[in-house]
Amino acid sequence: MLPRRSFPLIALLVTTLLFSACSRQTLYENAISWERSAAGLQASTISVDNMTIAYLSNEEPVNGETIVLIHGFGANKDNWTRLAGELTDEFNVYAIDLPGHGDSSKSLDLGYRFEDQVGHLSEILAALNIDEAHMMGNSMGGAITALYAATYPDQIRSAVLFDPAGILEYDSKLVELVMEGDNPLIPAKEGDFERLIDFALERKPFVPWPIYEVMEEKAIANREVNQAIFEAIRDSVYEQDFREAITRIEAPVLVIWGKEDRVINYRNADVFVNRIPDARKVLLDGVGHAPMVEVPEKSAELFREFLAETR
Repeated sequence: MLPRRSFPLIALLVTTLLFSACSRQTLYENAISWERSAAGLQASTISVDNMTIAYLSNEEPVNGETIVLIHGFGANKDNWTRLAGELTDEFNVYAIDLPGHGDSSKSLDLGYRFEDQVGHLSEILAALNIDEAHMMGNSMGGAITALYAATYPDQIRSAVLFDPAGILEYDSKLVELVMEGDNPLIPAKEGDFERLIDFALERKPFVPWPIYEVMEEKAIANREVNQAIFEAIRDSVYEQDFREAITRIEAPVLVIWGKEDRVINYRNADVFVNRIPDARKVLLDGVGHAPMVEVPEKSAELFREFLAETR
């Protein structure tokens, strides 16, 4: 059975194909736009320190708290759309394209170590007038979220880390492949993006044609900056500073990890939970590296339960 938010996408694509001769790029843009709208989100940009930063936020602001969503390596703000759709009725949601990703500026020499990205994110949130929020991050974004919470404790009400990077106490299939000179997270040729999706996700959501094809073209075009970012975060995960920093987190933290994660071994969840003073974990059977994409409803449910417990 298809997710209920898939039907507007199918209707849009069928209608477009029947009544116009649109390019794949146009179909992609229309489908993404409908997906965002179905989640109650709209796209905007803001200028921050000579960079253009793209983000999604509520079409209609609500009288509620703020949630900031931080994507992973090589990903973008739209990784959060289906989870955000579960939350925009009661939270003001901001899904941000970090520098080097999505529709934001892509400088090769900006600095992409975890501490650098925390600094960039601090400037972005200041420009958006966000001084207090719940923060969620996936993979690289999970490490950034954890380090942000440790660096700016007064700004973070709670943190949710989905399969976070930052600690590699236990190796994974990705580590094995990278050591062999093969990185499935950086598409370089046709077919590589499908391999990335198969590698990262255990439960692949329905995505209509030609979304993946356009996403592959974008990923290949971004190969150079992706390589620079990957090298920067790879160096970060083998340093002790990150492990020490997260012991200073004051906010309650929920670590959610898919047990079928081939990118980062789920057993690293215990290291996070043992080092963060007020942390708990949830392991999800049959889920891979991106629970918010694979099981958005369950992810939202876990967040609501977590908030109820911490309050």
